[in-house]
Amino acid sequence: METNYNSVSLYKALLSLKNEIEAERFLKDICTPGELRDLNERWLVAQMLSDGASYRQINELTGISTTTVGRVARFLHEEDYQGYKLILERVKKKESKKFANRFKKIKQLIRLKRNA
Repeated sequence: METNYNSVSLYKALLSLKNEIEAERFLKDICTPGELRDLNERWLVAQMLSDGASYRQINELTGISTTTVGRVARFLHEEDYQGYKLILERVKKKESKKFANRFKKIKQLIRLKRNA
């Protein structure tokens, strides 16, 4: 992976963020609303895939296209970067109870939708 000075500078800027409020403020400044929506969607898809949701379930529950789901899945399972996996593991360790409860609710929604 080729990294240039601008990329390194951005990565360092991201690492300097101290909390969610700072992250939100920085991302709202640096991203367009559409870019921010796309980032949020990809992160949600990664979390749902990690929890075992299918492409169809994710699409039906969120409206996120199966193309986006497929792209996230490819990076989650096949690409060498492993950024999604790294952060998913950290989030699960750090917030395991919150994470589990959120996905328990998502699984319930999936079951309800499936049974409807």
